[in-house]
Amino acid sequence: MDITTPVVPGPSDAPLQVAVILGSNREGRFGPVVADWFLGRAAGHPGVEAAPVDVAETETPGARPVPRLAEADAFVVVTPEYNHSYPAPLKSLIDRHFAEWQAKPVAFVSYGGVSGGLRAVEHLRQVFAELHATTVRDTVSFHGAGALFDDLGQPKDPGPADGAAKRMLDQLVWWGRALRDARTRHPYGG
Repeated sequence: MDITTPVVPGPSDAPLQVAVILGSNREGRFGPVVADWFLGRAAGHPGVEAAPVDVAETETPGARPVPRLAEADAFVVVTPEYNHSYPAPLKSLIDRHFAEWQAKPVAFVSYGGVSGGLRAVEHLRQVFAELHATTVRDTVSFHGAGALFDDLGQPKDPGPADGAAKRMLDQLVWWGRALRDARTRHPYGG
């Protein structure tokens, strides 16, 4: 290659289209605070273009498939922990779709009491494995979430959460690009 020829970014360099799924629809839920904070972190990451998907809007009687899931290269699930697992509306959203999850990475932002939603995440990892999705290793977890955020919806001590979000997004981008390239070369037939 001539060294004067500019390198043109290919499809693998394009930002990932990430669906950020807000998994709770309970009245008075804390999820929008956590999701808004995370969407702010994702907006600052050069490899990501994130858009929300709220189960409070998608999981109603007669709900149709969610096009944003099919268009996504990757997912981030924002989930609380209810009774040692994840919310029923999130399970409904996951179960109403199949091919949308295949050969795509999924990351998690969890919140709750003492466990910070980590038991919900462990259950979700099993479900997404069954759907042929790849879950990223690192998560963002808020233990005692209500006390960790100020009145403006920002963490009172942003350093640890921001660092965890960056590590998780870096992993999501790596997996997202690798799997997007693989799906482009060899359509997934799971």
